[in-house]
Amino acid sequence: MSVKGKKVGFLGAGNMGEAMIRGLLKAGTVPAEDIFATDARLDRLQQLGKLYGIHTLSDNSLLVKRVDVVILAVKPQIIHSVLKEVGSAVTPKKLVISVAAGVPTVALRADLPKGVRLIRVMPNTPALVLEGMTAVAKADGLQKGDLETAEEIFGAVGKVVVLEEEALDAVTGLSGSGPAYVALMIEALADGGVKVGLDRLTAMTLAAQTVLGSAKLLIETGAHPGQLKDMVTSPGGTAIAGIAALEEGGVRRTLISAVERATLRSRELGRGTRDSQKDTPKGKKKA
Repeated sequence: MSVKGKKVGFLGAGNMGEAMIRGLLKAGTVPAEDIFATDARLDRLQQLGKLYGIHTLSDNSLLVKRVDVVILAVKPQIIHSVLKEVGSAVTPKKLVISVAAGVPTVALRADLPKGVRLIRVMPNTPALVLEGMTAVAKADGLQKGDLETAEEIFGAVGKVVVLEEEALDAVTGLSGSGPAYVALMIEALADGGVKVGLDRLTAMTLAAQTVLGSAKLLIETGAHPGQLKDMVTSPGGTAIAGIAALEEGGVRRTLISAVERATLRSRELGRGTRDSQKDTPKGKKKA
């Protein structure tokens, strides 16, 4: 199943939803007349309709009925109420893709009819500038080409890898949460620049472009990060003095711990979601 010729609907049109809409249009993957979106904010829908020429609706169930691919782009806190609202409109003919962080497919299926084709993905915020990193989880019950459809959609906003769903917590800890780590690093580098006499704007520009260029150099050359580090560090030079300070501060250990803790937190949140979906005896409320 290729996404070409299919109608794609976004339940939720926040930043991530808009990023995907913009990416699909820019790549020519899906034309505006085949893209639909809903959102709780009417002014937001008017804005998107005017900006991209897509169809906007205020009725979630109506959107689901009109499209072939449904992308769940609402916040995790409300995804279950949205699924309960549209569940009867979701048939096995439709492909459902969830971008809700920390919500496993077992929890999503509890609110959907049996036999629904469901894929869970984990994108990240650089998708907003079409440089995202998305992990697409393999799943049971899919038709031939469903995974490729998800890859095609998210490939319009960056790079895509296909993994087992069990790996998505680790993905959340690394690339899902990673933009926050990198932003903190850029801020700290810029602070260092200010401390040694640069103005704030210049320091921020130098720091951000250095991170961007270094990442691009790594990707395009395929070199090991250690090789790129060694290209800059000369005996008794400035870079090796800076590296020594980073090692003294435990930067490697701290970054590894950040990924590990974020991964553990993602697992905790996933367990909490599954627990909240367990059936409770009639007449009794959940604690």
